[in-house]
Amino acid sequence: MFSETLAWLIIGAPFFAGLTIIFVLRPWSPKLWKFSGLLGIAGVAIAFLLSLIAITSLLEHSYLEFSPHSWFVIGEKGSNTSFEMTIGILLDPLSAIMTAVVSGVSMLVQIYSLGYMRKDTNSLQDQWRDYPRYFCYLSFFTASMLGLVLAYNLLQMFVFWELVGLFSYLLIGFWFHRPAAAAAAKKAFIITRIGDFGFMIGILYLFFNRFEFIQRGLNPLEIPAISEAAPLLGSGVATLVALGLFAGAVGKSAQFPLHTWLPDAMEGPTPVSSLIHAATMVAAGVFLVARLFDLFSVSTTAMNTVALIGGFTAVFAALMGLVAHDIKRVLAFSTVSQLGYMFLALGIGAPGVAMFHLFNHAFFKCLLFLGAGSVHHSVHTFDMRYMGGIRKWMPITYLTTLIASLSLAGIFPLAGFWSKDEVLSSAFSDPSSVGSIVFFLALAAAFLTAFYITRLILMTFHGDFRGGINSVPQSDRIPDEADLHVHHHESPKVMIIPMGILAIFAICSGFLANSIIDLGFIEAHWFAHFLHEKAPLFNIWIALISTFTATAGIIYAITLYRKGLSELINPSILGVFSNKLLSQRFYMDYLYENLIVKTILYKGIFNFSNLLDKWIIDGSVNCLGWVGRNSGKALAQLQTGQTQVYGLGVSIGVVIILLFFQLQ
Repeated sequence: MFSETLAWLIIGAPFFAGLTIIFVLRPWSPKLWKFSGLLGIAGVAIAFLLSLIAITSLLEHSYLEFSPHSWFVIGEKGSNTSFEMTIGILLDPLSAIMTAVVSGVSMLVQIYSLGYMRKDTNSLQDQWRDYPRYFCYLSFFTASMLGLVLAYNLLQMFVFWELVGLFSYLLIGFWFHRPAAAAAAKKAFIITRIGDFGFMIGILYLFFNRFEFIQRGLNPLEIPAISEAAPLLGSGVATLVALGLFAGAVGKSAQFPLHTWLPDAMEGPTPVSSLIHAATMVAAGVFLVARLFDLFSVSTTAMNTVALIGGFTAVFAALMGLVAHDIKRVLAFSTVSQLGYMFLALGIGAPGVAMFHLFNHAFFKCLLFLGAGSVHHSVHTFDMRYMGGIRKWMPITYLTTLIASLSLAGIFPLAGFWSKDEVLSSAFSDPSSVGSIVFFLALAAAFLTAFYITRLILMTFHGDFRGGINSVPQSDRIPDEADLHVHHHESPKVMIIPMGILAIFAICSGFLANSIIDLGFIEAHWFAHFLHEKAPLFNIWIALISTFTATAGIIYAITLYRKGLSELINPSILGVFSNKLLSQRFYMDYLYENLIVKTILYKGIFNFSNLLDKWIIDGSVNCLGWVGRNSGKALAQLQTGQTQVYGLGVSIGVVIILLFFQLQ
């Protein structure tokens, strides 16, 4: 039987690995810094092994119940007005799957990082300081995400939620000497805090409407209690709480309109981008809605909001991926789009389908980012305009990236096909008008996805080689790249092996996890049954439509780029105006920076606050001082030193008093 101690160790192993790296290995500098990577891998490997054991235990038990522990008490303990906050581990099929995905992907990324960070000397200005710092951040980041997944209550989840944001800030800004990286880290931190404020408001609103819970002896912030009592809250309270929590999910998972931070987060090391995009930070929002799905399902408004935001974001982000030149930014827009797919599925009442797509997405998206890092390892640029023709020098990287790309496009029988098909089938079978809308949005996103990922493959690996970093003008290079030159070679084995493992999962994870037939060694729809969800029926017509749509996108991209990439680096897909609009990301960053920050906040609110402070607050104080000072001067004029003047004043006062009493 899986014990609570082992469950806490899933979080503790990478956490203590990070502590050991920063407080033991790093201070010894030249002697032990090389072992920091191995220690980080060991910590997350322990977490991964324990996650697999937990899944095995859950195959025999529907859930593993661990009693929560007292955390703190508000008010006098035992009184009717007191409130006890608990802390504990919630280990059920949903959290077990997430811990396995998070720890497994993190382990492969850290193994990959052994080669990537040791060879990327331009990024490590001081190896014995930066190398341990990198693996320390990764360990803490993974531990925080695992803590979020296993949290027993909303406050505990919120603490780990914020820790994930903190360590993502440190990882995105790892190369803090680069202005772009520092700016990207601040942008990610600030924008996600906007969503987190909504998360906090949702928690507080639920706490102040806790009376339905208290009457039944339940804690309003404990996740099992929320699932049990959610139908009793009423649609009004449930809607406000759900929308507040969804705001946090929108920020963390980079959904419209809080999506702008994620493309800029590519300034961090490529393995970091892979980890953030594949299974950790951006998946947190999807997990949050899936974890509290019983609450969201009470409110039709909340469900429709989740579905429409997800469907719109899926198309919105895919459009921006059509014209991006930076390979990591294309993949970033792809992540935003695929997360929209997941929220779309959640909003139409298919949490199992959403988690299935998250499961598959973790493998092929992680592989795509590692492939981008492998390419950069050779050509030293992420700009696809300077790549091309490198498949002959990097055949393994090409093959694994191609597999991941086809899986992302949803080509049969790869992993992405099965989960994308279930999303489309669920939307198609939804009887509401929202289901019809999001079905066509998902279909449009499928076409766009196939197009931009084919474009990425063609511009990166096909055609003639366009020089890599050697062709990038010196004025466009960052200082760390000033002296770099192209070296045509395949990446080292320590980078290739994780890519090969991920490629295997990108091929078969979808079919094996949710096979439509019983394979003997694994039952049909195993993934859905494990999550205690109803397995969606396989719709052959939806599968054919999905495959045709993806194929059309691939063929259209090949048609546009077949003549040679030198002529078609940025073809006029939708016209000059549309290309300009897409390349500027629909001017969302301009809107936020110039309209909201500079105009509304700075010129409006900040200037108004300054005027309020200057004329009202300071003015009132200055006015009182002026009155006191000048009244003193006036009274000083009465101090003549002449007895007769004082006698006259007394006489006048007596007369006034007598008149007052006479009138009374």
